[in-house]
Amino acid sequence: MNVSVWSSLLRRRRLQIILRHLQMSTHAGLETEVLLQKSGCAGVITLNRPKVLNALNLSMIRQIYPQLKKWEQDNETSLVIIKGTGEKAFCAGGDIRAVAEAGKSGDRLAADFFREEYILNNAIGTCRIPYIAFIDGVTMGGGVGLSVHGQFRVATEKTLFAMPETAIGLFPDVGGGFFLPRLEGKLGLYLALTGYRIKGRDVQQAGIATHFVESEKIPALEKDLVSLKSPSKEDVADLLNSYHHKCTVEDKKFVLADHVDKINSLFKSSSVEEILQNLMQDGSPFALKQLETMKKMSPTSMKLTFRQLEQGAVMSLQDVLVMEYRLSQACMRGHDFYEGVRAVLIDKDQRPIWKPAKLEEVTKNHLDACFSSLGSKDLVL
Repeated sequence: MNVSVWSSLLRRRRLQIILRHLQMSTHAGLETEVLLQKSGCAGVITLNRPKVLNALNLSMIRQIYPQLKKWEQDNETSLVIIKGTGEKAFCAGGDIRAVAEAGKSGDRLAADFFREEYILNNAIGTCRIPYIAFIDGVTMGGGVGLSVHGQFRVATEKTLFAMPETAIGLFPDVGGGFFLPRLEGKLGLYLALTGYRIKGRDVQQAGIATHFVESEKIPALEKDLVSLKSPSKEDVADLLNSYHHKCTVEDKKFVLADHVDKINSLFKSSSVEEILQNLMQDGSPFALKQLETMKKMSPTSMKLTFRQLEQGAVMSLQDVLVMEYRLSQACMRGHDFYEGVRAVLIDKDQRPIWKPAKLEEVTKNHLDACFSSLGSKDLVL
């Protein structure tokens, strides 16, 4: 064998080794974003991106979904637990910045992310074994989708819940059109339009969480859950109830208790314009504060959200997710989502220039188009 052939083989071999190492490191990187482990009777999902508040990306979705379906069919797995790494967050949302970049460039991620995220949301909502989310910390957007459709949601004093999408030209997706209108009165619509943040025990009092447990007790609760022997849904509920009732954190009045009547009357309207008019006419400090907040939101997003919740109130979760996928793709085709991401997440000047700039300029025809079928590109569940 001559020298040139030998050196060519060496170079090829070296390249193969380098490529193998790159593939291994990439695979390892993907694995560290989310940990999927069996512990006792439970499958445990740990969101593992603490530096970005456990924000959900497509590779995480693609790891969680098949494992969740596998555990659901596994006779030795009786329940699923999902939690986040770090002291600050369960999951602060989806990787919206990456989606915005993809949408601008025409990359398929802008479609794939929403489609596969909603398929996962549906799998959680239809999971046949108890699904317990420890929403210990920031829980927004995509983090809400990973938790709220499960049978059990455990809030702590560190929980911070919000659906702030109207501030970035989006809408409260991940099944928000299903669970928000099912909260008491007009609370869900209020949260959806204003992005109001609920903390701690109030998350459970609002009906978003099913239980409240001190953050420091979560490891003990997890240990007791995984130690259960072939538990039924009732066994899981009994254990969660026991921790909930032993909670020593002071049970204060719901943070919005004094405003519930106003929320129910002022937000009971046939349009977003009417809500703003109600707030202006009411003139109370609370009403004027909501008016000020809503005037900063994307007019298109608020109108999409109003119709989304109105229609979602009488739809199944599956139908809501199909509807929301259509809306997500309408936002990808529009202007406000990219402008909202720029103003809030990139430049951080908090000064989005919405187009259209006024509610009355968002036409019924435009809204109808956003809700229209995508034909062969519709979400299939």
